[in-house]
Amino acid sequence: MSAPDDRADRPAHDLAALDVLADDLAGIGVPFERSQMFGCPGLRRPGKGKFFATVLGRDVMFKLEGAAHAEALALEGAHVFEPMPGRQMKQWIVVPPAHAHRWPEFGASAESAL
Repeated sequence: MSAPDDRADRPAHDLAALDVLADDLAGIGVPFERSQMFGCPGLRRPGKGKFFATVLGRDVMFKLEGAAHAEALALEGAHVFEPMPGRQMKQWIVVPPAHAHRWPEFGASAESAL
């Protein structure tokens, strides 16, 4: 017997948030292309490069290191991405829309750290 499908309980991916982030990053010269990771729309380095940001519901998650990682994780509501219980992806920090004004900063930092 398969596990119950909880996808109906999850919010749809906020493509408008990704559009705004993409516009902001393009405006400051951050190179990227759009694609999908974990079934979520995201941004990666051009030419099938590594992902550095992706939308998860209404949140955006970033692959961060160092000071940017610590700053993002310290934000209220931010947390380490955990695709399944006990399996954290420690570099990926989920940042809620309450901190959307910081998304371009984290996106630029994430891309430059690749």
